[in-house]
Amino acid sequence: MVVAAAPAPLAHDQLLVFLAAVAALLLLARLLGALAERFGLPAVVGELLTGVVLGPSLLGHLTPGVTGWLLPSDPRQMHLLDAVAQLGVLLLVGVTGTHVDLSVLSRYRRAAAAVSACGLLIPLGLGIGLGLLIPASVSATPDPQRWTFALLVGVAVCVSAVPVIAKTLSDMRLMHRDIGQLILATSTIDDVVGWLLLSLVAAAATVGLTAGAVGLAVGYLLGFMAFAATVGRVVVRHVMEHAARSGEPGPAVTAAVIIVLLGAVTTHSLGMEALFGALVAGVLIAATRSAQVLLAPLRAFVLSVLAPLFLATAGLRMDLTALAEPTVALTGLAVLAVAVVSKFGGAFLGAWLGRLNRWEALALGSGMNARGVIQVIVALTGLRLGVLNTAMYTVVVLVAIVTSLMTPPLLRVATARVVERDDERLRRIEHDTWRDARPVREVPPPAVARADGP
Repeated sequence: MVVAAAPAPLAHDQLLVFLAAVAALLLLARLLGALAERFGLPAVVGELLTGVVLGPSLLGHLTPGVTGWLLPSDPRQMHLLDAVAQLGVLLLVGVTGTHVDLSVLSRYRRAAAAVSACGLLIPLGLGIGLGLLIPASVSATPDPQRWTFALLVGVAVCVSAVPVIAKTLSDMRLMHRDIGQLILATSTIDDVVGWLLLSLVAAAATVGLTAGAVGLAVGYLLGFMAFAATVGRVVVRHVMEHAARSGEPGPAVTAAVIIVLLGAVTTHSLGMEALFGALVAGVLIAATRSAQVLLAPLRAFVLSVLAPLFLATAGLRMDLTALAEPTVALTGLAVLAVAVVSKFGGAFLGAWLGRLNRWEALALGSGMNARGVIQVIVALTGLRLGVLNTAMYTVVVLVAIVTSLMTPPLLRVATARVVERDDERLRRIEHDTWRDARPVREVPPPAVARADGP
């Protein structure tokens, strides 16, 4: 019997570079996050800029030797960082799901449906139209692929970045607000549809688009949602209640992480985005109230370590120096304008149909406007498929960065004018309890010495 040789362990130099890169990213993310907070902005703003500073956009040009050692072009080395970042974003989205209150979404179901539909269809339509008008000198797309290119631009314009939105809402302490719950819900719906559209773009660019592929994608989505609402809900509640019986955070944290990862595995294996499964898993965990207080250590580690690391790595592949070309810069401004105006316009129309006021509409538009790393993933997909060239990839990345940086200040202005309800104040107290709780262990009273001896 021949036993296969075990795979070689990670090389000494690879481990050294990986540890140094993680330390540098976390340190700079923390420093820039603290600097952003000094200027009244959420930490997510500085964390998003970390990768831009360390990557080819800045230090890659100023100190190529240092950047080349710390962040080498070897794909295997970058994949180590990508793996940690992916774990971080999945747990970030899962933890965010544990704060989702389905009763709020039920109360605002008309508004959520209207804002989701308008916030998706209007940017998608205008994005496709813009894609058809972009000069061939920038797009460099052959005529047979023109509609595929336009559809990809539309998808890039219509998506929202749930991970960035989740971190922003957490930093700004808005997860307890009804408007924060609506922003997260509508953005998630738009993202799910956006990922389905992206899969159709990939099919159109490779094997061709068929009715069977569309039907299969929709069927997988509906089937997963039905399973989660029935069998998944019962199983998750049983597992979390059992884990919470010990009163210690360890079993509950482990169970929550496993459930989130299994949700991500399920949707990813079905051809959907892993983030969607992680979010649904977090929502199922939220139904077990007894376990929420035990998840405080997980929330602290994810929000303080894993999430900043993920946001920092998002900018490592961005090279904004390509915008020095005037035609590329003008195209970038056009795509940015369409992206911002269409998202705000869609949110306002949806809010009007859902009978919300203008400040709630502005808050929804501000929150959904963040494209962040999701748009970067769309751009990377287009680049891999050959639908986007380097210039258009840079344009899409520009929109992702600018819209994500626009979100916090606009959201702060809008939410300050939305009256906080009594039930929102109660939810804030509950969320603060989950965040700050420490497990209390019963300590037996000290033995008292008897006067007459033992």
